[in-house]
Amino acid sequence: MRKLRLPLLILVLAVGLFFALAPRMVENSMNRVLPHAPTPITPEGAALHADLTVGDLHTDSTLWRRDLTERSERGHVDLPRLRAGNVALQVFTSVTRTPAGLNYESNSTDARDNITLLALAQRWPPQTWGSLTERALYQGGRIAAIADAEPETLMLLRGSADVARLLEQRDAGAQTVGALLGIEGAHALNGDLASIDRLYGAGFRMFGLHHFFDNALGGSLHGTGGEGLSDFGKAVVQRLEERGAIIDVAHSSPQSVRDVLALTTRPLVVSHTGFQGHCPTPRNIDDALMREIAAAGGLIGVGFWDAAVCDVSPAGIAAAIRYGVALVGEDHIALGSDYDGATTVPFDVSELAVLTDTLLQAGMAESTIRKVMGGNLSRFLTENLPQ
Repeated sequence: MRKLRLPLLILVLAVGLFFALAPRMVENSMNRVLPHAPTPITPEGAALHADLTVGDLHTDSTLWRRDLTERSERGHVDLPRLRAGNVALQVFTSVTRTPAGLNYESNSTDARDNITLLALAQRWPPQTWGSLTERALYQGGRIAAIADAEPETLMLLRGSADVARLLEQRDAGAQTVGALLGIEGAHALNGDLASIDRLYGAGFRMFGLHHFFDNALGGSLHGTGGEGLSDFGKAVVQRLEERGAIIDVAHSSPQSVRDVLALTTRPLVVSHTGFQGHCPTPRNIDDALMREIAAAGGLIGVGFWDAAVCDVSPAGIAAAIRYGVALVGEDHIALGSDYDGATTVPFDVSELAVLTDTLLQAGMAESTIRKVMGGNLSRFLTENLPQ
């Protein structure tokens, strides 16, 4: 009996170490900030940033096992760092499935799913192990729970009136952060239209149609065929339009984007991206299609990582923003960091004043900076969230 106890104890300790250390090690390897000395910010840039309504269209922070109410040395986003960066509006997106390799060129729908392993390692509830809808609900529930427990810290945005209330509170001196829930890829519906209503009822208001692979809705930008929307995809788009949800085409194939534009009357979002004419990578759709999205009132979030902007530096991100403004107009550009999305970035969310100052020093007008740093996002949400 004693001979069995030692191997069993070793096994228990090994399992405990795995659950304690593996998630931390994975995130440290995937959500990195490039080493840099503190960046000097001009007094003019600091004053302007402190006076902005700052907003970001995309972070995957709920995917990771961190207490988002506490400042962490890992990753890119938590509530203390959002406050330090003067962020008023943050979209938190639930990631429910990703293929091994995260290949921008092509991914099979049969590729091994990374999120199942991550869910097990991070001890997510058993119902999330086999259901993509439950994974989305679990991640969104983390944000909702903080908003319920600490309303002075975080406000869940369900409608345009919430945005107005948030901005009034911040004008009065509050540091409350407004959180909008989204899904990254409508495979999270598990092929069931009724899941839209379930997610909507839980507070989700932005629905990405695709992620790294083709799904039941049709073709992904990183899938194998480049197809447009399926009949199910068209039904999903119509249901989302009826509910007044915001549709995100950040990972959709060009034909899927065209199909969505043809089906909808409400403006679309490209939550995190770059521009093909500025950074010619497989991650970015062509400039002509970006113009079509903007012409229909859409909003385009500029990312902070290499495949989006090609130059991962404050100056590189600022150059991509300036390119976007020249391409589609200053009313259609926002921030779409892709923080905590397995990305390497030049600064975390607490350092966003660096970007404001870089844009200012590059000669961008203060009125344009106000729009792209968050004014456009606050306006878009006010106009397009349910009344």
